[in-house]
Amino acid sequence: MKKLLFFAAFAVFAMTTSFAQEEGGGDPTSQGAWVIEVNTGFGESSTSNTGFSLRSVDGNTAYGLGAEAGYFIMDDLALKAGLGYNDSGADGVDGMFNWKFGGKYYIAGQFPVGIDVSGASGNDVSPLWLGFQAAYAWFVSDDVSIEPGFRYGMGMNEDAGDGDFDVFGVNIGFNFYLN
Repeated sequence: MKKLLFFAAFAVFAMTTSFAQEEGGGDPTSQGAWVIEVNTGFGESSTSNTGFSLRSVDGNTAYGLGAEAGYFIMDDLALKAGLGYNDSGADGVDGMFNWKFGGKYYIAGQFPVGIDVSGASGNDVSPLWLGFQAAYAWFVSDDVSIEPGFRYGMGMNEDAGDGDFDVFGVNIGFNFYLN
């Protein structure tokens, strides 16, 4: 199953890269464009992760797979959604499915800031967070950016600790724009 999920994620990444190279034209954050985003997370909880992560703690190897997509409803403003799956690697603990909905605005086309609602389900819990993030978009080509940034997730319900389980993280986003 793990190999199948990895292969599916790799196939989506390869197709997205191919489409981004073929489409081209126009400003990457202009109205009507799409963005596909894959993040790595450092220091974040493995719950509600819609990016890629891999960590090993006390002999348990945990991983996360996911991606986000967005549509620019106006210049520099995208509505986004993301899905992911995380497995803690612990015996007797099932994996969790993760989701995220929100918006991302590019200030001056170079500084993305975002707000979203994210959550997870599995293991008889459904934590919910309100997330804020800020980054710098380094455009390595017309259709690809690398976005190092910060993210803060504020726990919104009892399963997320009602604010007692706030999560701060550093991530690197890889974005592919389709015009």
